[in-house]
Amino acid sequence: MPKLPEDIIDRLNQMERRLKALSTAVNTRPAVNEFRPPVTSDSVTITRPLFRVFDGYGHEIFSDDIMTGGLARPWLPLMPPLPAETTKWPSTSSTTFTTIARCSNPIWQPKLRLAINTAASSGASGQVRVLVDGVAFGPTVTAGTTYDYTGVLPGDMKTRFGQTMTIEVQAALTTTSGTVYAQPVLIHGKQT
Repeated sequence: MPKLPEDIIDRLNQMERRLKALSTAVNTRPAVNEFRPPVTSDSVTITRPLFRVFDGYGHEIFSDDIMTGGLARPWLPLMPPLPAETTKWPSTSSTTFTTIARCSNPIWQPKLRLAINTAASSGASGQVRVLVDGVAFGPTVTAGTTYDYTGVLPGDMKTRFGQTMTIEVQAALTTTSGTVYAQPVLIHGKQT
């Protein structure tokens, strides 16, 4: 065997140690994703793998749609087209806080951003507030200003993940007559 310079042998030994360390690290760290065998049925045989990512609590936070491609989870709610004319927005003429708009959404992220355009009829004034599962969420704003708030959802995220929350927009007139209007224009979850 030909004689090799010592530095090459040392470098080969170092490379062998690094490969062993890398192999050990790869095989001892917990998986952050999971590939599961495809689901099959009598009418359709699916051959593509299903990709899923779970958080530290075992909640499925991401998966692909193996039937048509794209994203299967999380479901991303989208806002529908909304009326541009203020008089067609949810409204009230009550002087006590009244729910004028309500929706239900899945809890996928610990924070929520909500923006609402507000208005009052000529000569009137009022206030608008938001409740999430019956708990005040963000400030109470004067009608005519924009409610735009990002905050942590009430309750424990670990136990509520994937459950449904109820969001209520409430308004109240602060003058003796008139109408208060509120139209949600943006809503999405956010990370902490």
